[in-house]
Amino acid sequence: MVRKVLVGIALLALAAAVALMAEPSPKSAMKAATAPAAVVVSTVPARVRDVPVLLSGIGAVEAFQTVQIRSRVDGTLNKVNFAEGQFVKKGDVLAIIDPRLYRAALDSAKAKLAQDKAQLASDEKDLSRSVQLSTQRFASQQTVDQLTAKVGIGRALVQADEAAIRTAETNLSYTTIAAPFDGRIGISAVHVGNIVRASDQSFIAELTQVDPISLVFTLPEARLPLIREAQKAGPVSVVALDHDAKKPVATGKLTVIDNKVDQTTGTIRLKAKFDNKNDALWPGQYAPVLVEADIRRNAVTVPSAAVQRGPNGLYVWVATPQGRAEMAAVEIGPSHEDETVIAKGVTEGDVVIVSNQYRLRPGIQIEQKTKPVAANDAAGRT
Repeated sequence: MVRKVLVGIALLALAAAVALMAEPSPKSAMKAATAPAAVVVSTVPARVRDVPVLLSGIGAVEAFQTVQIRSRVDGTLNKVNFAEGQFVKKGDVLAIIDPRLYRAALDSAKAKLAQDKAQLASDEKDLSRSVQLSTQRFASQQTVDQLTAKVGIGRALVQADEAAIRTAETNLSYTTIAAPFDGRIGISAVHVGNIVRASDQSFIAELTQVDPISLVFTLPEARLPLIREAQKAGPVSVVALDHDAKKPVATGKLTVIDNKVDQTTGTIRLKAKFDNKNDALWPGQYAPVLVEADIRRNAVTVPSAAVQRGPNGLYVWVATPQGRAEMAAVEIGPSHEDETVIAKGVTEGDVVIVSNQYRLRPGIQIEQKTKPVAANDAAGRT
């Protein structure tokens, strides 16, 4: 009986030992519980493309031409043929000053010319007769000399009268003020009925040519060699951006590099010319610009969101063929259209991670998605 009891106890002990060995240890269970799940990321392969080298600057829009419409003669402003803000064409009559006094002056000058011409004709006939009589000794040489001088004076008076007529015609023409070029009229300072004078400091209106239009901007002097090399290769494209420097509003060509560097600011001034038929640019407007100084051929590029900054510099996360994340230190070049040139550290075809970088660490398992992950897409820049 005792023997049967001992055998039973031994069997129970063996069963308990087997059961204990079958259960996982606390450490194993904890390790299994804390094993990280694969991080879902969006990946993009690095690609090769031509990337323009863009230099950014800040400038201001200027009218291509600007003129202050002033009177060049004194008189009453009889008529104004424009409205403030109106677009006018070259040759359009903008204003008329009372012409009556200037027309009368022209008529007087013409009458004086007729008078002096008649007198000259008479003096020339007298001289001709005197010369004939002198050959027959019926007139003295003194008389001939006096009449010769009189004819010379008459001819000089005729020339003076002709000059006076030209002056009177010019002054009369100044009573009609025409637009010297196509442009837009500004706010007027003088109205019909006012007396205007050539010596007035104020002007009737200001006319600005806005198509084409100019943009003057500055770049660091260190960029001057690059700009000059670009000019040698052909026309240099300049893009004017909106006030937030995000959206292009007009594209033009570089026309002038200033002849000196501003030593105070270390910058160089440049001017670009833009077609402005849609009035995208306005004189006096602030405008960020991008200058296409070069094109980087066959450059390796990655999305700009892939480039991260760490304590040791710039890097990107690369997805390995084994499905893990690894850091790669990089050297970058210019950026364009949300892509950045990688000068060193990544080659064509390398798969870079563009989302959820803040959750990554070297060697972590990842799950790649071809489309961007919805949450925390741009997060993780350190």
